[in-house]
Amino acid sequence: MKGNDAEQMLLNNASLEDLIKMKIEKEFMADLEKAKEKPKKKVYTDIKDLPKSMIFSKNSVFRYFNRNTKCETFINGIQAEALIGLQNQVRENMLKGNLSAFTTDNAYVKFDKAEF
Repeated sequence: MKGNDAEQMLLNNASLEDLIKMKIEKEFMADLEKAKEKPKKKVYTDIKDLPKSMIFSKNSVFRYFNRNTKCETFINGIQAEALIGLQNQVRENMLKGNLSAFTTDNAYVKFDKAEF
């Protein structure tokens, strides 16, 4: 509600209830518009900036290069963690942000991005 509108309504003998009603309605409409907006996703391309709990999640993307077939695909963080297997040192270094890639017997896996 603009100041001029409120002044004009007061000059026209509008009741306080009408003014309050207009203010509540305006706030409701503003909240409704804000709720319709889609939240913007933040994209992380550096593993150091990514929160530790999100590195091996479904929202993180890793590049998977198969050495045998010479094909590149994309996997999520859950699949990447499964590929690490028992390599606890690799997992810890990735969580610290020191490593962004690792190798297995037949694959090379590198962190690509994460969106939240």
